[in-house]
Amino acid sequence: MTRLFLRVSPQALRITGLLFVLCLVVLFFSTQVDNYLNGRLFNRISSSVAIMALIATGQTIVILTRNIDLSVGSVVGFTAFATGSLVTAYPDMGPVPLVLFAMVCGAGFGCINGALVAYARVPSIIVTLATMALFRSALVEFSDAKSITSGSLPQWLVSFPNTKLLTIGQFQLRAGFAVAVVVVVLVHILLSRFRPARRFYAVGSSPEAAEMAGINTRATVFAAFVLAGALAGLAGFMFLARFGNITVVAGLGFELKSVAASVVGGVNIFGGSGTVIGAFLGAILVDLIDTSLVRWQLVSEFWREAVLGALILLSVTVDTLLMRRLFRLRQAQEHEAAKPKPAAAGKVTKEGAA
Repeated sequence: MTRLFLRVSPQALRITGLLFVLCLVVLFFSTQVDNYLNGRLFNRISSSVAIMALIATGQTIVILTRNIDLSVGSVVGFTAFATGSLVTAYPDMGPVPLVLFAMVCGAGFGCINGALVAYARVPSIIVTLATMALFRSALVEFSDAKSITSGSLPQWLVSFPNTKLLTIGQFQLRAGFAVAVVVVVLVHILLSRFRPARRFYAVGSSPEAAEMAGINTRATVFAAFVLAGALAGLAGFMFLARFGNITVVAGLGFELKSVAASVVGGVNIFGGSGTVIGAFLGAILVDLIDTSLVRWQLVSEFWREAVLGALILLSVTVDTLLMRRLFRLRQAQEHEAAKPKPAAAGKVTKEGAA
């Protein structure tokens, strides 16, 4: 059992454990909530996860570099409102320019965060905590006490997230969820196969070693924040398409959920380790628990934030203990392998005697 534990990579262990927890959560709530296991649960979760998966993917890239972005919720809100204002003023605008506008808008906010963190060397938690408030204030000022309504948006935009691509019984694969899955898979392939993208892991594992290897750590951190901003901008577009009605509180609370999804998904909060696939599964778990608690009558819905905080704390603790255990087992294995074998020692002794 120990040998099998050592042969499996830490990421595989994290994802396997996460899938196990997902199954346990589904089984638990199926015994507590009437008519829980049905296609409507999948449709509801998949529609909601489509937005959070994009934000968690960007958050994961930032965390990999030993940083954090607490402004993503404000970026989503501002981008959703700005994109809604643009398409309201120009209703004939096509989907491609609108998506590009949303991503460029989000990337602009990411440039501000990245420049302050990477080049001004201000800690990311301080920078993004400040810009979270600044970007939200900018949204309030930009909105001028107005809101975007679904009636002012083109029909193709409002109907896009719920467009059915595949239907099997009650289960529906909708366009919004499909887009999120495609983005997550593409980012995962880039991070695992594309050499320049591997720099995010190198910088997070050891900035000093990365610099000695010739990696521009400042540019890498800056790029991480820009990508996170662009993905938050895409999430803002998806938020606008799904809800239609956008106010100044759009995206509020997404900061905590995105961090929770990444950390619960096995992304090391200290950087250098984790996958966007894990963050995607983490987003599913967070949203599953959040949705299920609303339907569970024994618990008040006000406990949802407490459960989310407990999930973050538990995930970080378990991940830390798991990595320590794995490190000790591998050290013991290396020490055991370094010892001379008894048979070889006896053979040497006989040859010496001869």
